[in-house]
Amino acid sequence: MLVKSLHITKKRVRFRYKLLEKDTNKEKLEKYLLNIEGIASVKVNLKARSIVFNAENINVEFLENEILKINILDFKSTCNANDKCFISDEKPSLSGLIRATSSLSVEPFLQDDRTKFILTAYATAPLLMSGTKELFSEGLTSRVLEATAVGVSLARKDYLAANSTNAMLELGEYIEETTVHKSDDLIKELAKPNVENAWIEVEEDSKKVQKLVKTNTLKIGDIVIVGAGDTIAVDGHIIHGDASVNQVSMTGEAEPVKRSRGDKVISGTVIEEGKIKIWAEQVGEDTATSRIKEYIKSSLDEKSAVGLKATKLADSLVPVTLGLAGVAYVINRNFESVASVLQADYSCALKLATPVAFKSSISQAGRDGILIKGAKSIEALALADTFVFDKTGTLTRGELEVVNITSFSKQWSEDDILNLTASAEEHYFHPVAEAIVKAAKDRGFVHMHHEEVEFIIAHGVKTIVNDKEVLIGSRHFLEDDEKVSFRAHKTKIDACLKDGKTLLYIAYDGKLLGTIGMYDQVRENSIKMIKKLKELGVKEIVMLTGDVQSKADLLAKEIGVDKVYANMLPTGKAGIIKQLKAEGKKVVFVGDGINDAPALMSADVGISMQRGADIAKATADVGLLKDDIEAVSEVKELANKTMKLINTNFNATVGINSMILIGATAGILSPINTAILHNGTTIGLLLNSLKGIRLEEKKA
Repeated sequence: MLVKSLHITKKRVRFRYKLLEKDTNKEKLEKYLLNIEGIASVKVNLKARSIVFNAENINVEFLENEILKINILDFKSTCNANDKCFISDEKPSLSGLIRATSSLSVEPFLQDDRTKFILTAYATAPLLMSGTKELFSEGLTSRVLEATAVGVSLARKDYLAANSTNAMLELGEYIEETTVHKSDDLIKELAKPNVENAWIEVEEDSKKVQKLVKTNTLKIGDIVIVGAGDTIAVDGHIIHGDASVNQVSMTGEAEPVKRSRGDKVISGTVIEEGKIKIWAEQVGEDTATSRIKEYIKSSLDEKSAVGLKATKLADSLVPVTLGLAGVAYVINRNFESVASVLQADYSCALKLATPVAFKSSISQAGRDGILIKGAKSIEALALADTFVFDKTGTLTRGELEVVNITSFSKQWSEDDILNLTASAEEHYFHPVAEAIVKAAKDRGFVHMHHEEVEFIIAHGVKTIVNDKEVLIGSRHFLEDDEKVSFRAHKTKIDACLKDGKTLLYIAYDGKLLGTIGMYDQVRENSIKMIKKLKELGVKEIVMLTGDVQSKADLLAKEIGVDKVYANMLPTGKAGIIKQLKAEGKKVVFVGDGINDAPALMSADVGISMQRGADIAKATADVGLLKDDIEAVSEVKELANKTMKLINTNFNATVGINSMILIGATAGILSPINTAILHNGTTIGLLLNSLKGIRLEEKKA
């Protein structure tokens, strides 16, 4: 039996659950079980494989069934046998460094050799034991080499060399642990705050009432009410109210922003003033902050190609160092030169400096509102020579603005057409609807009564006003699907299209009633961003758009795009990316829409905009947390500088350590000199990686 009750009282029961393992996330499982109705407290004991429930009334059979429903894989810890937990509140320990430096400081003042040996052996014992263990489990590694070097010095009674090497190694490990801890802090900052309860609006006895519920019970479509001082627990759109929202945890914006009906809000942000009702679109593990937390976890631990190359090279050079130790003995006929050679190897600097540089850069990017999903993305970005941009919502703001209204009927004024359109569109949150409703409100919106609105995806809407059918949408929808004639108004329509406007067509009672012209404003800093990319070595800037060629060419000339693909269908974007890659180009694609997902996945690197669709964010390699197109050039600059730093560290490691090994093999360097030079180089390279990448500051 997987579950067996061991001890039962009226208010307490203890079960044995065979699937509990040492890598089970105890805290997460306890929190999950505590949500079972009627349970007062839960205690999980992994060693005993037991679960204890406390409740007013114990139903053993019910609780057994609840335990059997658990998918234990969902509660696996992020720890494994060889690594520390990925996110830990435990700060890097100084105990090893203190022990090593204390021994190094005290040993020279001791007179008795036996006391010196005991002190040094105590200080170096962790290194010697881990090296011995690794020798039998993994073979010849850098850790084995380090332990051998210290062991030889200890055997030769060269306590100064043994303590010096041990102290330098402890210092290097402490620096690396500090870096990892800082990276973990980034996750804690960006991860969703622990919002346990939320108010929702429900209907009871034909009345709307407010009810406090657990956030893990929220469902898509719930109306969540959030007031001043509260943290938003879901992703969704505001359907009622206004509020000042602090988004610093997600976007880095220090100043609160105003959010009102129709605006999207995200979990983890805080209401400073006001009160809003939110229609929940993503809840629980599907919210933006939960997904961000998961992909930062994987990104910080992901191995890059250059990192794997460094690790492989480091391990392959261990036998070389051991061979040189033998050569040193043959040349010098003493174990001092052997000890000197063993003090130096390539492994430490090669293995540590590269991942530290990547982690520092990913952390820096996260603090700047850019989430990079791993070291591989940094490598690919540094190599990229072609950037492809989807136009709408990327190079432009994706926020349409009504600029003119044309009426084709004397009975309908411009305001009448706008009010009619807004009345039908106010139930939706797509950019066209939001632009129409905003313009109507600015002119003094007068709502027109209508029947139920039918939304036809990618076409438009239908409704009934005064017993007559109203059609609102694209030309294809009205002319081809609904057979509304456009012939009488062709000249006026063509004139509007030549001006670059996006047109929304309105028909009433089977006749074309009018058009509403809208513009999508170009982002003010698009030109600056493109110029910066070219300065960073990008050879070609490409734009994809569904606009007509003439309109697309005008925009391309204005902002500095090299090549344009106009009249694009959403399904054609990925094909263009594959075509460019087939030409040997390293391609980055920047987009935001649902239909951009295939292109984001096809590119060497996909970058999703902050306001992008959820699927675009999920498939992209880089996610922007701030609505700033300049972040694209920022992340390219970060990638270039990171790879330059890594290459500098790599060359310095090979060059300096080769010279040290030659000197040690020839007998020129003593063990203590070798230890200081080798470990000093490693620490210097770690500090160089740890300092982070400085980007050029934006000029106002």
